[in-house]
Formats: sequence, structure tokens, C-alpha cells
Amino acid sequence: MKIFACEVMEVSSCPGSEEAGSQRDPEVHCKAPNSPHSLTERPESLRVRVDDSIFEVDRALLGHGCEYFRALFRSGMRESRQEEICLQGVGSLGFLVALCVLRGERPVLGGDQIVAAIECAAFLQVGALTEHLIHSIDSDNCLLMLHTAATFGLWELSHSAALFVRDMYRDLREHLSTLPAELVQYVESLAPSSYAAVCTHSPTTQALKGCQRTVFYLDEESNGGEWKALTDLPMSASTTMAGVTVLDNRLYIVGGVHDVSKKVVQGGFCYDPASNGWSAIPSPRQLRYNLTLIGHEGCLYALGGEYERKAMSSVERYSVSDASWSFTSQLPCPVASVPSAKAMNRIFVCLWRAHGATEIHEYVPQTDRWVLVTTLVRPQSYGHCMVAHQDKVYVMRNGPCDDFLLCVMDCYSLTSGQWTSVAGQYANSNCSLFTAAVRGDSAFTLDQAVTTEYAVEERGWKTRRRMKGFGRIGSMYTFLMRLPKAAAGGGDVTVHPRVAGNTTDVLTTTTRGRWRAKYSNVALK
Repeated sequence: MKIFACEVMEVSSCPGSEEAGSQRDPEVHCKAPNSPHSLTERPESLRVRVDDSIFEVDRALLGHGCEYFRALFRSGMRESRQEEICLQGVGSLGFLVALCVLRGERPVLGGDQIVAAIECAAFLQVGALTEHLIHSIDSDNCLLMLHTAATFGLWELSHSAALFVRDMYRDLREHLSTLPAELVQYVESLAPSSYAAVCTHSPTTQALKGCQRTVFYLDEESNGGEWKALTDLPMSASTTMAGVTVLDNRLYIVGGVHDVSKKVVQGGFCYDPASNGWSAIPSPRQLRYNLTLIGHEGCLYALGGEYERKAMSSVERYSVSDASWSFTSQLPCPVASVPSAKAMNRIFVCLWRAHGATEIHEYVPQTDRWVLVTTLVRPQSYGHCMVAHQDKVYVMRNGPCDDFLLCVMDCYSLTSGQWTSVAGQYANSNCSLFTAAVRGDSAFTLDQAVTTEYAVEERGWKTRRRMKGFGRIGSMYTFLMRLPKAAAGGGDVTVHPRVAGNTTDVLTTTTRGRWRAKYSNVALK
């Protein structure tokens, strides 16, 4: 019999940060107590017997993060007061992974651990574990995640895995035969992410309104890849020096300027592709332009920017549910248009310092603080853009002074804490790498001449296909969105004529209900 103390060693974190130590083995570990009698010294602890193992765990930890134990502790039953509980229906491996996640760790999981963790998350209703699994989905485990989550009825995870599989449908097509036919049908019913772009535009009037103030999306199924109009910008909206991002499949535009006077546009705008409509949101408390906007867990973060030509370090958070802005911890220094990326559901920014130093900082919402992760030194070169793929963050930089047109990349692994150089490319009219957006294992870039899809590989990005260029000049924003059309087989979705040609559809409540009924009893092969 194995006895595990409630202290669980960190499995995977961000090396180089204040909270990270030396590199650790990605396996799950626990510390054993010095004596089984230690329980008498910790009355708030609970012994949980799982299979042939016993875990010594803090009651508050279980009650806060696990619906099963929260309900048990509040039930008033005899078991709620016992010092030891025998847990049935879940394995010790899955329970150990759940404890790691509840303690704020980010374990890297293999196949058996994934299956055990999904079983535990479903049986004990551990929301944090479900979220960790969602943010751990990649091309190697997405089919396993989808099938196992559907088996155990973990609907949020199974839907997220199905969306990931849909985005990588071409790459995974030959492997879909390992899934039940109903799961394949469900995947095919979903809308894949579309690469979208909008140029910089200032506010206009009805008299001057033209066809160029338009958000476009790439129709990959058309011959050669056609850029098609999705929606027109509101007349009072500005994308010039604005913050632009996507949160929960809605496009947000905040700030921006009217003209060269840099008078800030007050108010923000939200586009919902499901209704093909725009709505207004309030301005940040501090008016700003040249800001960076990030969407994360139901909130927008407005980072830095400028006001009256002065760079700022202030950061504001907009709660979509409350429709309100509030200040959060400031950036380490004043900065405008700071490059940013989200990797493994973590927020990172790239700050250019003196002597060629590029710093990567992480914002931790739970503690509202910025943590220095790592520093890269590249003389006479600085980061312009950041994108993330799985546990890696890519920084796109200009070349050195003797070869400034060379756009190069450096890759930082959050798991290993190591930097590697990645082959870049030369800039044409625009440096297309600065417009990168990652979908599955592909990175999309564009310029006037060509839209390129790269396969993101360990040693570099390999060209997969080339499609038609964007054909417009000036700075631009690129992003991914899922664009709807009438869902096949049921559900009511209103589609604007300008989107009706898209080859995607959305999951409706009716479709989701039928899918749940079909897969409640799916068995693992």
C-alpha cells in the first residue's frame, strides 16, 4: 500500500520564472510522509483511499476544487466527518493528476494519464482538471481526448477536442476511422476556424463610406483561396492604432485614433459572427491608442499603449459579463503595441530592453502580477510579433543591422525552458511572418502577393501551400474566427448573405442534444 502526503511536487511549470525551479521530469510525483501518524498533527487533512494507495489531502483543497467532495462535506452524512474515505469508481493515477492540478501545477500528461485524468474529472467533477485537459489538447492526443471524453460524458472537453480535430481535419482524415462513425459525423458538423484580416481604417461618414472598410476571411475551399468580405466596420469604429482581438469567437476593437492628430476614438465595438451584428462596449477608463488587446477567460486586457503621444504601462481588464473596466497590475515598463501571445492558456508579452535584450513576461491573473519568464539577447534586433503553438512561443524579429530585411524567429519552450533559433524569411512588401496566426499545426501568414500556410515543425516552419494574397496595402490585423452557416440537420441559425458561401456550420443546442444522446454509452475501443 502506498501513502501519499498532500504535498505534491511540481510537475511542469514555467522555467525561468519566479515560481519555477530547475527543470523537472514530466512524470507525476508525490512526497511520502515521514510517518503515518502525521495525520494526528493535521486535523484538517483527510485520508483518501484509492485502489491500493492512500492520499493525505487537505480538506479545503478538495472542497474548493471538486464538486464531489464539496457535496460530500456539506451533506452532513457520517462520511463527511470521517478521517478516511474509500473512493470508488476512480483510479489512483487519475486522482494523483487531479491533486497536482488543484495545487496549481501544469502536469504534462501521456496517454494513460490522459485517460485516467478524464475518468477522474468526470466522476469527481474537477473543473480545474477539465480546463487543464482542454488546454493540453494537441495533434498527438486530440483523438484520444475526443473519444475518451465522449465515453465518460465530459462534454466540455469532448467538444473542445472535436473543434481541434475539425481544424486539423485534412491532416487527421486518415486517422478518423479509429473513432465511432457518430463522432466523425459530429466533428464534420462543426465550423473550422477561418483566417481573417482587416486593414487599418479611420472613422468615416455615410457619405464617404466605401467598400474598403471591411473585415475579410479566407475561403480556403475556393480555387486558389479567395479573400471574401465578412462584414463592414461600423462607421465610428477605427482600426488605426487600435486594439483588436477575438474572445469567445467574437471580434473586439478598442481604442484607435481618428486621424494624424491621434485623437482617441471613445468606445469599443464587438462583432458576433453568429448574428452578423455589431454592438458597442464602453471605453477603458484610461483612453489609449497603439495598445495591445488580449482576450482571456471572459475578459479583455488592454495592455499599455499611448495617450497624448506618451507611452503607458497601465493595464485594464474588461469583464464581458459585467460590461465594466478595472485596472490591474501594470506592465514592467511603459510600452506601445507590445507583442503578445497565449500559450497553454497563459498570457505572454515580449518587451524590448536595452543592449538587444528581449524579455518574455507572463501575466498571472490569479495573483494579478507580471512574472519574468526568460530573456533572449540578440544585438540590434527586437521582437515584432509573437505566436504560440502548443507549449512553444515564437518571437518574430527583424534581422541585424547588416541584413535588416531578414525576418528571423526564435522559439522558447515553456516545458524545457530552452531557446532555439528557427529559420525565417526575407520581407517583401510586408513581412508576412508578422501577420502569423496558428491553427492546429499550421501557421497562416499573408501579404499583398500571397497567403501562405506553413506546417509548424520542430526545426522550422515548412511551406504547405500558397494561396492568393490579401491585395491591400498598409498595416493589418489577422485572427481566427469560426464562421457560421445553417447547421446541417437541425437548429436555427441566421446567416447573412455575405457569409452564406462559407463552407462551415455551427453547433446548435438541438444538434448538441442529439449528439449527447448518441454518445452517452459510447465504449472505448
